[in-house]
Amino acid sequence: MLENFVIALGNVFEPANFLLMIVGVSAGIVVGALPGLTATMALAILVPFTFTMPAAPALILLGGVYVGAIYGGCIAAILVNTPGTPSAIATVFDGYPLTKKGKAEHALVAAAYSSSVGGLIGAIILLLFSPLLANVALEFGPPEYFWLAVFGLTIIATLASKSIIKGLMGGALGLLLGTIGISPIGGDMRFTFGFWQLQAGLQLIVALIGFFCIPEIFNMVERTVEKTKINLFKHQKGVAWSVIKELTKKPMLLFRSAIIGAFVGIVPGAGGNIAALVSYNEAIRFSKTPEEFGKGTIEGVAAAEASNNSEVCGSLVPLLTLGIPGAAPAAVLLGALMLQGLRPGPELFTVFGEITYTFLISLIFANIALFFLGYYGSRFVARVINISPAYLAPIIVFMCVIGSYSIRNNMLDVYIMVLFGLIGYVTRKLGYHPGPIVLGLILGTIAENGLVQSMLMGKAQGNMIAMFFTRPISIVLIILCLISAAWPFISDRRQKKIEEMKKRLGGETHAN
Repeated sequence: MLENFVIALGNVFEPANFLLMIVGVSAGIVVGALPGLTATMALAILVPFTFTMPAAPALILLGGVYVGAIYGGCIAAILVNTPGTPSAIATVFDGYPLTKKGKAEHALVAAAYSSSVGGLIGAIILLLFSPLLANVALEFGPPEYFWLAVFGLTIIATLASKSIIKGLMGGALGLLLGTIGISPIGGDMRFTFGFWQLQAGLQLIVALIGFFCIPEIFNMVERTVEKTKINLFKHQKGVAWSVIKELTKKPMLLFRSAIIGAFVGIVPGAGGNIAALVSYNEAIRFSKTPEEFGKGTIEGVAAAEASNNSEVCGSLVPLLTLGIPGAAPAAVLLGALMLQGLRPGPELFTVFGEITYTFLISLIFANIALFFLGYYGSRFVARVINISPAYLAPIIVFMCVIGSYSIRNNMLDVYIMVLFGLIGYVTRKLGYHPGPIVLGLILGTIAENGLVQSMLMGKAQGNMIAMFFTRPISIVLIILCLISAAWPFISDRRQKKIEEMKKRLGGETHAN
């Protein structure tokens, strides 16, 4: 292993390979920043071009694109309130409020630094613990997926802290939208209304663009008509260093988020969106100022970005050791490995150890390069918000239409995006946050598949209750579900006690 490691390190620093890594990360950032163009799409387009390349340079390039695209999603999320990739959903919650406060550069630097740190931790975990962690992925069956989805749904209480009832209603709407299409188990046709294009269900990226971006375009136009003052971007000296210094003082925030991201990535099919949402929820729970989340705090951006970039390397753990992709982009990488004649499994780390370790070490340096590209590029990228809404709004609309259409080359997706945009605009005016709706849409299918498959397995074994409540990982997830669901009430009660103590102390001081 040590010999392969030394050779791999030299391979990464070959000028051609190092340049490919930088080009890959840069291209990935651009792709991720454009709503509708996902990491999966970028990798799928790029794979045929790498067929004639040697294995190591091909994997270095693809790994760089993967890392860059996941980070790039935060750029649109922060600047125009639209997740560039599904992994950037949680970044919207605090990233865009920071932009509205005139702190777009703060948010972008925080995202770059957190993504780099999270990615580095994830890459180190991948390098050192791949075979061990792969066994954890094998332990996940339908019951574990069901409870993982339920745990994710308990985050609704956090996202809808202003009104839990409205949050639950939004989550229910999302779950309902998730049932559109062919039933994954029984094969029944549901809520397609005669449109064959809906048989495969709704596209997540279309829903994200509709619920997050279109309402913001309407708000942008409203502000222009009302001549409301908008905070323009102005580069300030020392902003980047102050943000990094602030995050350096909170190492547990980044470390905890990265560990969550890596663990969620190891679970096949979970994805960066779930990792970011879970990390965001935990950041609120452990924060001394939870009331600041959702209003524009660096901690919220950092938690989401550290997690979704750590998930990149986490998703490669089951891929390289078991041949099971942890996420959709990892599935494309599996195809690239097979095209190069590399079969996932033990021989990947022995027979092809030089190539494998070259790829793994390149991910470490890709995340370092990601920080510098984000650090120096943030001051230029943030100037996008200085463009007049008269020009910016049509450009964003054009990008939304192209992004929605490009997923399946289907015009119906564009109409659905517009419909969701109108629904999102109206529901925001009524005080409904789009987060619970999208969360319900993401987790609905996972929960349904896990529930039905677990019931079938329990029925076959003659003990359905044991299938859900006796498996070790399921028990841990059930405990986490109970804690997460009860936490908003515990937190609220604790906050009231603190306020009562302050009043008592204030009264005693006044009396003295």
